[in-house]
Amino acid sequence: MARTITPLRVAVVVLLAGLGALALAVLLQLRGAPLEDSATNVTSSPQLVERGAYLARAGNCMACHTERGGAPYAGGRAVPTPFGAVVSTNLTSDAATGIGGWSAAEFWRAMHHGQSKDGRLLYPAFPYTSFTLVTREDSDALFAFLQSQPAVEQANRAHGLRFPYNTQAALAVWRALYFEPATFQPEPARDAEWNRGAYLARGLAHCAACHTERDPLGGSSEAQAFRGGIMPAQDWYAPSLRSVSEGGVADWDTQQVVALLKTGVADGASVAGPMAEVVLHSTQHLSDADLRAMAVFVQDLPPHADKTVAFKAADPQQMERGGKLYEQQCAQCHGDNGEGAAGVYPRLAGNRAVALDAPHNPVQVILGGGFAPATAGHPRPYGMPPYRTLLTDEEVAAVATFVRQSWGNQAGAVSSLAVQRLR
Repeated sequence: MARTITPLRVAVVVLLAGLGALALAVLLQLRGAPLEDSATNVTSSPQLVERGAYLARAGNCMACHTERGGAPYAGGRAVPTPFGAVVSTNLTSDAATGIGGWSAAEFWRAMHHGQSKDGRLLYPAFPYTSFTLVTREDSDALFAFLQSQPAVEQANRAHGLRFPYNTQAALAVWRALYFEPATFQPEPARDAEWNRGAYLARGLAHCAACHTERDPLGGSSEAQAFRGGIMPAQDWYAPSLRSVSEGGVADWDTQQVVALLKTGVADGASVAGPMAEVVLHSTQHLSDADLRAMAVFVQDLPPHADKTVAFKAADPQQMERGGKLYEQQCAQCHGDNGEGAAGVYPRLAGNRAVALDAPHNPVQVILGGGFAPATAGHPRPYGMPPYRTLLTDEEVAAVATFVRQSWGNQAGAVSSLAVQRLR
């Protein structure tokens, strides 16, 4: 007798097939990637070490793998995530606690496959989803540089992740959903400069790791790359690099983009928050050729349509309160009409950073202060003091709202509850 095929039966079969495929993928993840030429190592040279040092700055490796006040690359810094803290590991040449006992192939497996020396799956707070595009040659140079670092005996601390995120099984599921090792493939229709910029921005510099929205499991997709998103646990908004109303630079002069990455300031723009750290520790040290290549690539990102957000004027009382606070605390530097001072204090009128749909960045600057990076091209930047202890949540909300709805700015009002959450 023929069995009736119902939509429900089809759905069950599809679900079971999907679960079976996922289980198989998890088993394959847990088995680990094959280790190539594990018995061999790279032949180090001063030139290779120097190249590796440059690549380490491009990848901003020290920022995560150095604890505040600690030895360079000795690890120990707790990187906050929505699932708990991931503590960075010791990358020095110490054989017992660092990577002194690793081979170049084992280091390559960590970069390309996201797996440790013993085959354990690594947490994607180490951005191997981007580093997988790094070439074996660049991986070997990085390894040679790290092996040249003084050995620091500092045991790796346990992560502070909650269950089940602290299990290898959970990591295997995550990787089955979001990660597949890849190789950078140059675009034949593009020139060498564009491809170099794509290699850096998508790979070692891992720009999309911040400038891409993440789902509740911390995953992202290629379709959303560079479209902007909240940086989990840091509560800053990394603006879309594909929208000229947010962080896009398609309409900028290329040299202006280079200047921003090299000095932290450009005509009518400056960096703050996490991006200030990127410029301080990474991009200011890159060659003009590489910075220009990254600029060319970012300027060519396909644009996306901006979200349509209906503008709603703030409560007049909140605007009045914010205006008084602005006059008392802000106008001396930023000007009575938000005009700022060229090359010294940022302009607030028409400043897209304060008028983003998400109010996170202006609130974070008011609470924690705004500090541009000290760079060779801008060695003594002016900073903005923090107002965390001076202003209440209601006052921060009022002055942020005033700035976001004055001098032609049209962004949503900020609530005291939003400030409390960010505080």
